[in-house]
Amino acid sequence: MSEPEWLVWAREVQAIAQTGLTFAKDPFDRERYEMLRALAARVMAHGSGASIQQIENMFARQAGYATPKLEVRTGVFDAQNRLLMVREVLDQNRWTVPGGWADVNLTASESAAKEVQEETGYTVRISRLAMVLDRARQGHEPPEAFSITKLFFLGELTGGTPATSIETSEIRFFARNEIPHDLSTGRISRHQIDRLFAHHADLSLMTEFD
Repeated sequence: MSEPEWLVWAREVQAIAQTGLTFAKDPFDRERYEMLRALAARVMAHGSGASIQQIENMFARQAGYATPKLEVRTGVFDAQNRLLMVREVLDQNRWTVPGGWADVNLTASESAAKEVQEETGYTVRISRLAMVLDRARQGHEPPEAFSITKLFFLGELTGGTPATSIETSEIRFFARNEIPHDLSTGRISRHQIDRLFAHHADLSLMTEFD
């Protein structure tokens, strides 16, 4: 499923404006980049139904060279080859694999292990990188305002005690034929889950990307 053109255009114009405002010194150039940022906000507000002020405030908080945001997710399997999943409180308790934004001062794998422990109570050793995917090309719903790169790791259980958190309302292991239908589609897709099972079953598979 492709994203709407208005979102692609607004995202690209916002990135140009953000990067321009980072490096431009001439006041007239800065004024033009500010106009571009305002234009991107109008396009996104028109397409999304959000208020222009809300979008402008969101864009104004972005600084530095515009790059994709980094999300980490981890496929953790038990001795019965079942996948660890959690109900995501922020998405009406729909199911996903543990994960979230990568944290500053942590490597991507450290962030992934941290998310698993925070959301499930389990500790894991990150063993391999299975997928590096551009969110916009994966059919996730709803679409996001900013470009996001998703890293999918595999993790091996090392200990811990199952426990929910402020982010999760339930924790369960699922066999491949038991995966729930009410997935948090902004975070995970059935295809991505299938690929995690495939990488777990065949460690010779190379990392998938794009």
